[in-house]
Amino acid sequence: MAEPTWQKSTHSEEGSACVEISPTPTTIRIRDSKHPTGPHLAVPPAAWSEFVRTLNSPRARRGTPPT
Repeated sequence: MAEPTWQKSTHSEEGSACVEISPTPTTIRIRDSKHPTGPHLAVPPAAWSEFVRTLNSPRARRGTPPT
């Protein structure tokens, strides 16, 4: 199995700690950039898409918790 290719958000500043992802057609791997050799999460692409959609929602931008 090939090593995952990790990528940071384009909104991340150089040298800052953030979440990194490694997408494949069947899984999105998620890790903490401060601990690159530590554990990571693996979720289906649909779950990742819903997470990103929720973060980008007007409600999330206002800081209103989901109901």
